[in-house]
Amino acid sequence: MTVTWCVTMCEAVLVDLIHGCSAGCTGASLLEDPAAAEPQVFLLCGKRYRERDGFSDAFVSSCKSVHVLDSDSTAECLYRFKQTVDQLDLSSIRVLTTPRGRAVLQGYQELLFTAVYTFIYQVDHVTCPSCAGSAHTDSPGEGVHEEEVSKFLQQLPAQRGQVTVLKSTLIPDCFGHGFSTRRGGVSYIPTLSSLNLFSSSRRRDPGAVVQENKRRLALHAGFNPQLLRQVKVNHASDVFVLGKAEPESYDAMVTNQTGVVITAPGADCMPILFADPVSKVIGAAHAGWRGTLMGVAMATVEAMVKEFGSRVGDILVAVGPSVGVCCYTMERQQALVFHRIHPDCVPDPESARPHVNIRLANRLLLERGGILPEHIHDDTVTERPCVTPCTSCHPEDFFSHVRDGLNFGTQVGFLWIKETEDETPPTAGQTG
Repeated sequence: MTVTWCVTMCEAVLVDLIHGCSAGCTGASLLEDPAAAEPQVFLLCGKRYRERDGFSDAFVSSCKSVHVLDSDSTAECLYRFKQTVDQLDLSSIRVLTTPRGRAVLQGYQELLFTAVYTFIYQVDHVTCPSCAGSAHTDSPGEGVHEEEVSKFLQQLPAQRGQVTVLKSTLIPDCFGHGFSTRRGGVSYIPTLSSLNLFSSSRRRDPGAVVQENKRRLALHAGFNPQLLRQVKVNHASDVFVLGKAEPESYDAMVTNQTGVVITAPGADCMPILFADPVSKVIGAAHAGWRGTLMGVAMATVEAMVKEFGSRVGDILVAVGPSVGVCCYTMERQQALVFHRIHPDCVPDPESARPHVNIRLANRLLLERGGILPEHIHDDTVTERPCVTPCTSCHPEDFFSHVRDGLNFGTQVGFLWIKETEDETPPTAGQTG
């Protein structure tokens, strides 16, 4: 088999020895290519394939930067591969494999990588005798990628300590609720570490890792992760009523269904939880500065009233971790819009970039809409344990867009109606 490589210095090269070519011919092809003088080469061989087919130390030493991936688990091999690629700050990955190997590896790619990474598959049909053996037909794990990846991730140790949540003493026990922190997950990218709960095509934390983080949060909080619903952020004021047709995007949801866990994300923006203990109705909203000005908080209250008969005076509101006025500034023209809500929302309006208190703006808008002042738990409340710390000021406990830039992690506020006051939905451990 003749292999032609075009390797740049910023690429990672993944050589699939499990489903692809032998170490001998692959090593020769790499050495023959002058452009591949110092590629970051990763040999995906698996332990039992290495023991069966073997490859010499001379081959390993033939490349100056070679990494051997020889775990029994392909999921572990590729996860360790991703960790090294991230440490090297690489995003372009060239894969040498066979057609069958490409099909298998693309399944893992969808689970363990995001669109940040560019995969180029160089697919070669087997022609040389040394590459025509059982390595091309004996491929463990094919078709069970999700199960294998999930099992591996569940075995990883928690980072930054154990899962920790904040709970509002305003919300009664007939509801389960909390605000997550960044502790206790498996995400390892520094700004996403560790309990990141949102996967984006623009960041390096893949869907499978975020799902494991959600499973760990659910296990800690006592809800079924399969019943978790999260708002699809639109930075506006659209409200999704569970049971109706789901919009493409929205910043709040409401329901009276028991057991369903509704969540709102936040990383400086506010996750706000709404609970009506009389009518047993709940809501969750994501309120950034745009959503605040568009009235997403009161839109959530109005949906609870209209769709389920809640009375405004019965609704309790808990505002979760979010950026404080201490750390949040805006362009002056934008800030002056908040100043018109109330002067106290912008303590330094004459500054080029005034500080803005979007939490206070939400409280004022909710009070004007009929929510009782004592039914709002935010940073102005001192007689209850705090659930609204500044995310930017506490890097050990919270993610922050303001502090960390575009590659930021996400925490959530979550809320559900318990089946009875003495009974909670099945936990993650009980669902297997």
